[in-house]
Amino acid sequence: MRITSILRRLHPIKGFIYESAVIVTKAGHDAIEVNVRPASGARGICGICQQPAPGYETSKKARRFEFVPFWGLAVFLVYHMRRVNCPRCGVRTEHIPWARGKHHLTDAYMLFLATWGRMISWAAVARVFHTSWQNVFRSIEWVVAYGLEHRVLDGITAIGIDEILWQRGYKFLTVVYQLNNGARRLLWVGRDRKAKTLLRFFRLMGKERSAVLRCICSDMWKPFVKVIRKKAAQALHVIDRFHLVANLNKALDRVRAGEVRKAARKGYQVALKHTRWCFLKRPENLTDKQQVKLRDVLKFDMKSVRAYLLKESLQALWEYRSPAWAGKFLDRWITRVRRSRIKPLRVVAEQFSRYRAEVLNWFRVGKQFNSGIVEAYNNRIKLVIRKACGFRTYDAIELALYHNLGALPEPAITHRLW
Repeated sequence: MRITSILRRLHPIKGFIYESAVIVTKAGHDAIEVNVRPASGARGICGICQQPAPGYETSKKARRFEFVPFWGLAVFLVYHMRRVNCPRCGVRTEHIPWARGKHHLTDAYMLFLATWGRMISWAAVARVFHTSWQNVFRSIEWVVAYGLEHRVLDGITAIGIDEILWQRGYKFLTVVYQLNNGARRLLWVGRDRKAKTLLRFFRLMGKERSAVLRCICSDMWKPFVKVIRKKAAQALHVIDRFHLVANLNKALDRVRAGEVRKAARKGYQVALKHTRWCFLKRPENLTDKQQVKLRDVLKFDMKSVRAYLLKESLQALWEYRSPAWAGKFLDRWITRVRRSRIKPLRVVAEQFSRYRAEVLNWFRVGKQFNSGIVEAYNNRIKLVIRKACGFRTYDAIELALYHNLGALPEPAITHRLW
């Protein structure tokens, strides 16, 4: 079977014919050139209004459009462009269905590069398929632009908001995810983690879509909390155990470290030495050695032991189903911590008290949505960054995140050649 027959079967172009294919050598590399010509009687299409128009002239110099490679050989579609005399737009260059504007890459090849760019680094795609990094970038940029233009933002009822560090020097991204079951995806990426950053997302959503939101998960970053209360007051704002328990563990570790330093200054051996992970890990995750060490430490009347017992007692909160009963338990726990006179824990207890309603909202949504889903997507963002060995510009990382996590619709082609 000839190459032209394969192309006619897999990548037909309405109004055009694959005339011939030859192997040529340029710059020391073999390539396949496929000559394309208009079908007999086919009128040109105006490049502006996309309507048929009478012909005006044909270029003497052929243009080469890079196509999906065959058997390791670069493939180029060679075509003499026509100009048409459009009654609406005047004399214009014709529209060709296999490429956009003056771009030298075909749509099929750009989608091919973009698909591989989702699986391996962009530099590796360029190296494997003997093209430039800029071509890979432009291909992904085109696919992402198409996807953002054609995606549907209606029916979103649950979102998660977080910030993530992407470069040294405290350069953050604000990311928003859709958390609806069966439709989880990255919705939006913004530079920095300021209130005005998140406001841009709600401007994108609009008042009508924002009014449909029923659940929003986030951490306790004050600019985010302020914007959520202003733009989506009707939604249940969920601050779940992930961030609060993380702060509680940090407070417990400060208490333990303080007692270790105090004992070292007084010059006597302390039982708390090498017990950090005994206190921080869940009891079921402790090794046999750590279980023995923890059992010995719990016999002493120390501030660290009391802090550990308070921390572990909080775990019963997450077993409740009723928001009312969970609220009563939380209030009693906050009172106990306040009376304990353990300052680091009291700071965390005040956070629980300040965001009491947001904590209990987790029970009101039936424990369906939490920031654990958000953190899972954050790990996928870190994987994208690590795969690329980092991104130098914000535009590049924005494209990469939408491309990998946005679940965007892709341009339709006749047949996938990969």
